[in-house]
Amino acid sequence: MKPIAQLDPRGIGTVLVDIDDTLTTSGKLTAQAYGALERLHAAGKRVVPVTGRPAGWCDHIARMWPVDAVVGENGAFYFHFSGGRLHKRFLDDAAARAANRARLDAIAQRILGAVPGCAIAADQPYRETDLAIDYCEDAGPLSIADAERIAALMAEAGLVAKISSIHVNGWFGHYDKLATTRLLFEEHFGLSPEEAREGTVFVGDSPNDAPMFGFFARSVGVANVRRFEALLSAKPGYVTRAEAGAGFAELADHLLGAGSCSGG
Repeated sequence: MKPIAQLDPRGIGTVLVDIDDTLTTSGKLTAQAYGALERLHAAGKRVVPVTGRPAGWCDHIARMWPVDAVVGENGAFYFHFSGGRLHKRFLDDAAARAANRARLDAIAQRILGAVPGCAIAADQPYRETDLAIDYCEDAGPLSIADAERIAALMAEAGLVAKISSIHVNGWFGHYDKLATTRLLFEEHFGLSPEEAREGTVFVGDSPNDAPMFGFFARSVGVANVRRFEALLSAKPGYVTRAEAGAGFAELADHLLGAGSCSGG
């Protein structure tokens, strides 16, 4: 992973950003990080959070943050606010989501019994599609080995499982953050995958960001990504000096300070 100073910011029109421990710091959205979002958006950058957080949170984010869209629940949907209303694009229909939630409840109980100290994530009631097991937010903190055990139990039950910095998320389906981000680019922004890849920077911090790190040539890890380095199937090309929200602000300063091209 190269220092962020070596990233060429020219031609970047879109900034994709994970939320937990990338935009936030110790569970808080700092003024510094939110201000960086505002500055990027005001400069004409297309800004899209790409997160494992739930639909309820993403409703708020799409409506009220200085962003152009949001991809949530690790790719289960994208939302955008335009024309005075919120638009929701789920990959599964309402009936499939309801049926899957009942199956996820049973899987959750098996995991809670098998991994002492973990818990259902506090934001689970606001989720539409996935199961979030907390190992390092309000529960624990448990070890990375415990998180891997939770992921293995999800996989045994037929779920796609991804580890974030605070939760292990599991869902039925074949999507991830990258697949739905590409769908957003094509359907909403009218960009081909190649156009999206060339004009975009992604910044994240954990294993559920690996598909994004692997696809976008200009991918960035905030410094705390090193915690998960051994678990990353694809690593970011660049890394910030600072951790979490301060690292995101560092990236924003680099992009804006260079006078790079903005827009779509």
